[in-house]
Amino acid sequence: MVPRPSAPDAPVDRIGVQPWMGEAATRAVLAALGGEGRFVGGCVRDALLGRAIGDIDIATPLPPEEVIRRLDAAAIKAVPTGLAHGTVTAVAPPRHFEITTLRRDVETDGRHARVAFTSDWAADAARRDFTMNALFLDAEGHVFDPVGGLADLRAGRVRFVGDAVTRIREDVLRLLRFYRFYAHYGRGAADETARAACRALAPLLPTLSVERVAAEMLKLLAAPDPLPTLRLMSEDGVLGTLLPEALRLDRLAALLPLEPAPDPLRRLGALVAGDPGALSERLRLSNEQRARLAALAAPPWPIDLAGDDVAQRRALHRLGAELYRDLALLRAAEGGARDRVPALLARATQWQPLAFPLRGRDVTALGVPAGKEVGRLLAELEQWWEEGDYRAGRDAALAELKRRIGGG
Repeated sequence: MVPRPSAPDAPVDRIGVQPWMGEAATRAVLAALGGEGRFVGGCVRDALLGRAIGDIDIATPLPPEEVIRRLDAAAIKAVPTGLAHGTVTAVAPPRHFEITTLRRDVETDGRHARVAFTSDWAADAARRDFTMNALFLDAEGHVFDPVGGLADLRAGRVRFVGDAVTRIREDVLRLLRFYRFYAHYGRGAADETARAACRALAPLLPTLSVERVAAEMLKLLAAPDPLPTLRLMSEDGVLGTLLPEALRLDRLAALLPLEPAPDPLRRLGALVAGDPGALSERLRLSNEQRARLAALAAPPWPIDLAGDDVAQRRALHRLGAELYRDLALLRAAEGGARDRVPALLARATQWQPLAFPLRGRDVTALGVPAGKEVGRLLAELEQWWEEGDYRAGRDAALAELKRRIGGG
């Protein structure tokens, strides 16, 4: 049964004032708005669940120009970050507050909306994506619930506000957000009305910018256990549309219990099959993300979980602690020695990088002309140093260098 909404301005519950609500910066911003502001969105949702909050969003019936005027009068920096959509950022260290005027949609095209400002809290709630995101909270902890989101939140029910098809057609990204929110907040069976709408409108996904797709997928993969949601996405024809490379749900399933903490990019590496280069290009990942994902490409991985201490030190020196940790987890998930993973991860945490004690100038100082010969000698010396398990210090390495070039 769909929960009944409350009267727009009648509180349905009250929670204790949270620490973030009582901070001096928060109180100053609310005071500047003269009582014409309520918290909304993620901070309300997470506070009600007892989770740590992230950004603090505030809704207000005040027009954006009045918000700026009042913040200026209170000596709070106001940044007009999105005046066309009614958003002003209040900078009150150590926080930033996104303050948005209540609004209703006038026109939508699947990616952007033209809005009109309003003083109607219920109208603003009615244009939001999910009922759990349409809850308001005032400074005293009163909860306002125009669309029945509180019961949905407590039940772990991710439900669109109003008609699911309409909400998705207004902004196609909401289709992906449904699965992401289910991964983080859902419990029990996913809402069938929402899934039916997502299945029907999956052909619209290619209209989304790839950057927004990448951001949503990485947020989804950061959930404690994204696997049930990914399986839903596969059943609904969404995963194959977005990530045809996502063929290794089995490897991801094996990885999850081995991880010390969620890592979305590593999980993406476990999920995809084959060369991730095309995927990185298609999703326009950052250069850092591309390099890391490429290093996680399909086996053979340059690490032996069963190797002795010397083999592990060599792998750590060559790979670095982060990549060593990633590859140890992926190799174990592929069917390696999973019982060794905790010890190998502990080794990576304790690893102190080793620096080869010689440089090119040490070679040229002994009369070797700058050029390829210097590089060849350094490569040979580093291999010698590695074969000695990195024990040789600078003096021993210099002595070996002199021996090789006939200078001692």
